[in-house]
Amino acid sequence: MGDDRVAAGMKMAAAVLMGSAALTGGMAQAAEGDAGDRAIVVVTARLREEDPQQVPAALSIVSGEELTRTYTVNVSQLSQLVPALNYSSANPRNTAFTIRGLGSSVVAVSQANDGLEPGVGFYVDGVYHARPATAAFDFTDIERVEVLRGPQGTLFGKNTTAGAINILSKKPGFDWGGEAELSYGSRDFRQARAAVTGPIASDVLAFRLSGSVTRQDGSIRNIARDEDQNTIHNDAIRGQLLFAPSDDFSLRLIGDWSNFKNNCCAQVHVRVAPTLKPAAQQYAALAANAPGGAYAPPSANPYDRVTDNDAPLGVDTNEGGVSGIAEWRLGGATLTSISAWRFWNWDAGNDRDYTGLHIQTTQHIPSRQDQFSQEFRIGSNTPGNVDYVAGLYYFHQKIVGHPISIYGPLAIYWLLPGRPADLLDGYQTAGRTDFRSESFGIFGEVTWRPLPRIAITGGIRYTYEEKDGVYAVRAFGGLTTGLTPALASDKNSILRSQSYSAHLGDGSASGRVNIAYDLTDGVMAYTSFARGQKSGGINMSGLPVYPAGVPGHASGDPILSTVTVRPEKNSTWEGGFKTRLLDDALTFNIDAYYTRVTDFQANVVDSAAVIALRSYLANIPKVTVKGIEFDAAARVGTRLTLRAAGAYSDGVYSSYPKGPCPIEKTGSGTAQCDLSGQGMPGLPKWTGSAGGEYRLPVSMAGREGEVVLRADAVTRTKIFGDATGSAYTVIKGYTLVNGSIGYRTPRWEVAVFARNIFDKNYMQNLTVQAGNSGLIVGTPSDPRTIGVTLRTALGG
Repeated sequence: MGDDRVAAGMKMAAAVLMGSAALTGGMAQAAEGDAGDRAIVVVTARLREEDPQQVPAALSIVSGEELTRTYTVNVSQLSQLVPALNYSSANPRNTAFTIRGLGSSVVAVSQANDGLEPGVGFYVDGVYHARPATAAFDFTDIERVEVLRGPQGTLFGKNTTAGAINILSKKPGFDWGGEAELSYGSRDFRQARAAVTGPIASDVLAFRLSGSVTRQDGSIRNIARDEDQNTIHNDAIRGQLLFAPSDDFSLRLIGDWSNFKNNCCAQVHVRVAPTLKPAAQQYAALAANAPGGAYAPPSANPYDRVTDNDAPLGVDTNEGGVSGIAEWRLGGATLTSISAWRFWNWDAGNDRDYTGLHIQTTQHIPSRQDQFSQEFRIGSNTPGNVDYVAGLYYFHQKIVGHPISIYGPLAIYWLLPGRPADLLDGYQTAGRTDFRSESFGIFGEVTWRPLPRIAITGGIRYTYEEKDGVYAVRAFGGLTTGLTPALASDKNSILRSQSYSAHLGDGSASGRVNIAYDLTDGVMAYTSFARGQKSGGINMSGLPVYPAGVPGHASGDPILSTVTVRPEKNSTWEGGFKTRLLDDALTFNIDAYYTRVTDFQANVVDSAAVIALRSYLANIPKVTVKGIEFDAAARVGTRLTLRAAGAYSDGVYSSYPKGPCPIEKTGSGTAQCDLSGQGMPGLPKWTGSAGGEYRLPVSMAGREGEVVLRADAVTRTKIFGDATGSAYTVIKGYTLVNGSIGYRTPRWEVAVFARNIFDKNYMQNLTVQAGNSGLIVGTPSDPRTIGVTLRTALGG
């Protein structure tokens, strides 16, 4: 039934696109009439302002206006507009966003690893954000978002292998202006956003100040703690100064701060998977015979959205920083400097057993990250037969964490039955992790036009990086008297003291070549090859250990080969067409790609540890992803605009002979499983989105205005919820519809909006419970939200 709905959603997206093409008979005439009123979209994907239809690369552009009209406030919701972008977040620290299935591999709570850098670069106003967690914060005062697909690095500061999300905020203006927005909706949703800009010193110095506040009651009810969980409590502020003493020089100073302080992130009972462990150690028997009486979750239906997790939850994270962007025109070239310092603070409580039983009472990793980056660029600023950009980049980061885990009185029953009841009560770890990295890069790209319709682009980059990591965690507590070697070994199977350090240093070259040809005016074909490399990583989450019976190693010895992972290499071939027809009334772009990744870096779960799940870094020998993507937009007359986008993706582990095992094979004594040919997690085979806006002029009280009706839909087929391809962590496909209707004038607007109009139930992520009992938990979708918004704009 779910697959039928997904198929219907795909047909709907296709129908919108075909319908837009069928209506082009009236477009050409309409385009000529309103072209003068239409804002020209420009992008800086190649670090210069240009028409996106003239950029021979796969990219998606979402304007700030479209973000506002679709009520898109963060990267999670952005993925509903950009099919190639996939997003998952069990909590902000464990955020994973991928492009074409490649990038971060975090799929569950407590799998983030500070020693693994993302494959998708996240940039705000030219500044690279090193930790994916910062993408969980709300957008504030955005001009546009550019999603670039494929390896980047010959233009961007930090080398990335899967793509980049490039966010640009609105700049200060020298005319007074402002905008404000208030929204109220379901579950006491409250949001206020505002911005003001204007001159400080004539046309030399201007400012812009913007901010947002968002509150909403939780979508999950905790009956044990009598509270709502997964609440929203977000704040953000950004201040800017623009100094422009002449047309040839400008300096933009930016300071920002964002806060995410929510009672989250709760997960609920989804299902129970069978394992190969003895029946008494599987979830059904453990729950039925729990001390104090049989245990049952408050509901076996995850969409009842209730839990009885007993440990306190809470996310308290904030990030911010300052940056300076200087641009100086020297004849036909522009010099650019981007200097930035940023910080990120993190703390969160988790109930890692996801039940109302006192198994694991505390798990969190208070962390602090600081980063500094400096980029210098020189690039041509006058169109000609040769365009170029070249630059130097430096990046430094430091992340210090304090991992804490504490077990409770029922831990021994659930994890190690038959041992003394107090063996694990109060057993815990505390310690410190310290990860530091330094990156130096030199890059350049040149575009040559030997003939008016041909452009040949070549780019190259060399990166050298050094990384150092120190992991020192001590286990203590629990039963300490009368502790036999066997009991000590049992305790170590749950938590163990470990201490190690590592250093990496490596350099690599990457680059790309691109050929574009204008077949006719408005129709361009292009083909490209890109090679990217991501430097090696250091495991900052503890090491898996050898089981008994391995020659040359005692039981419990750390597997030192997992301390570091090798660099990841990405090769991508791509070709496509970009078209603009009927005086810009219709655009249609399509591309096909093939990507091969060797030594793919991933954070995987050690399923050989049959007592407690542990994750660590690993290299997957070979991954391949291939697919086709399209996007289209149409204007029908002066009142109707339509858009559609879609992606087909086929991503597999081409070679992964020693992977972790799915939950249904846990306990068999098999330490490794051959996952070669297994589909990649988090990557739907088909994804599509479609939307449209209709504007009907209506005069009220002698004032000109318009009624605006908007609808947007996204559909996705099923995905694997973890890297093992377990049948019990598959997330079914879904179709989601959002919409709004309102009345708009040049100065104000009132609208009624709905997200998830049809109250569709789906899972956002799934997690295997610690202890491998077979319990699967997850985060259900947010229920339908209906609200009203009032917007106003002045001056500017």
